[in-house]
Amino acid sequence: MRERLPQFPWDRLAPAAATARRHPHGIVDLSVGTPIDPVPELVREALAAAADSPGYPTTAGTPALREAAAGWCRRTLGAAVDAADVLPTIGSKELVALLPLLLGVGPGDTVLVPQLAYPTYEIGARVAGAAVLASDATSAAGPARVPLVWVNSPSNPTGRVLPVEHLAKVVAWARERGAVVVSDECYIELGWSAEPVSVLHPDVCAGTHQGLLAVHSLSKRSNLAGYRAGLVAGDPVLVAALLDARKHLGLMMPAPVQAAAAAAFADDEHVREQRARYATRRTALYTALTDAGFTIDHSEAGLYLWATRGEPCWDTVDRLAERGILVAPGDFYGPTGSRHVRIALTAPDERIAAAVARLAEG
Repeated sequence: MRERLPQFPWDRLAPAAATARRHPHGIVDLSVGTPIDPVPELVREALAAAADSPGYPTTAGTPALREAAAGWCRRTLGAAVDAADVLPTIGSKELVALLPLLLGVGPGDTVLVPQLAYPTYEIGARVAGAAVLASDATSAAGPARVPLVWVNSPSNPTGRVLPVEHLAKVVAWARERGAVVVSDECYIELGWSAEPVSVLHPDVCAGTHQGLLAVHSLSKRSNLAGYRAGLVAGDPVLVAALLDARKHLGLMMPAPVQAAAAAAFADDEHVREQRARYATRRTALYTALTDAGFTIDHSEAGLYLWATRGEPCWDTVDRLAERGILVAPGDFYGPTGSRHVRIALTAPDERIAAAVARLAEG
């Protein structure tokens, strides 16, 4: 490790979690976006059918998985992606963390990340020995050598959706400098008041995926966080280079999970059903929070509400913990989140109802 990594953010939340657990009617944990609804039956059946898999799986993924994933990209993202240009990953977090290393980023380089961002973008850059610049303006990079630019739409934590024009500008800027744009799009099927668009869409990329990668996950859309199933797709040259590196490192999605992932990518109906569940929970929490004096900013898509009471985020965390509600402080995602909290929609309906009732108590 080139430098000591910071404390894992959620460890800092332990005292508030202990307070929330002491509530006489139990904790309502809205701090982490962990799926709690059932794994779709067709996915479980595919997993079970492939359980007798004694041999090593392929790093590239089975033809069935890559075809299903490419079909999903074409159908859902509107992106012309060939099966050869899709690579399965063991969830999306390992890819996010390892990608700077796999792309050859290192000392002397600067990785550009969003101003409010999933912490693993920074961690991956630091593990590779690179500097990190948190900014939503590409011009802020100045003279730095920037081989890698992260974008995240819909955003975690804010739920902000970047418009086509903004994404196209980032792509053009990066291409002028030979930088790779990696777009984390794990919440793209959960647009509420805005329609998210992929960096691989022709309106963004001008018809070519050169220098572009999109990261996706089955954790949220299909409740497969426990399976660790994701993908990266885009520039054929970059995907091939990642495949070569991942072969050497032994980064292989287990064969039964590959079969389950193929089934999940081939089916849209279970996604519509899960989206409806989240929509109901979102409406209930959004109304309860605004009635309780919170302001909801952005939150146009994704699994979170980005909320503020106009006070330091840890004051809000403690205030809600006293009511048995655990949320994530906004400063986990950057200093500009210091007056917001992130509130997840991933709790059972009964727990969502409990949170709504407690918020109404004042």
